[in-house]
Amino acid sequence: MIRIAGRGDIPRIVAIRASVRENRLSDPSRVTTADISWFAEHGPIHVWQSANGVQGFAAGDPRDGSIWALFVDPAFEGQGIGQALINAACDSLRQAGHRVATLRTGVNTRAERFYVKNGWTAQGLDARGEMTFTKLI
Repeated sequence: MIRIAGRGDIPRIVAIRASVRENRLSDPSRVTTADISWFAEHGPIHVWQSANGVQGFAAGDPRDGSIWALFVDPAFEGQGIGQALINAACDSLRQAGHRVATLRTGVNTRAERFYVKNGWTAQGLDARGEMTFTKLI
């Protein structure tokens, strides 16, 4: 089930972010606990929770209409969690008044294939070499 994250979820969110196989965070200063706290208060951050605890999270940035995060614990990949979470994040962006969502991800990755499969349109590479995608929401 999807619910809105609270401050008590931050340690698990950090753990999931650190556990992923793709889009690993090589510079921890790029995503801090303060960043996660801001999104928990303003984003919101959506988490997928089952009897086993939180297995994934996603957040859209209401300030600019971008997807800030979508990560699933590798042990729970392939179960539709990412799809449900990205939909929830897009819904929150729509509720914030956005009609187009944007995101960035690595080129030639499973994430890139996931976004293409789900209707996101590649717009080109950004300054860091990541692919920018957009989608009407």
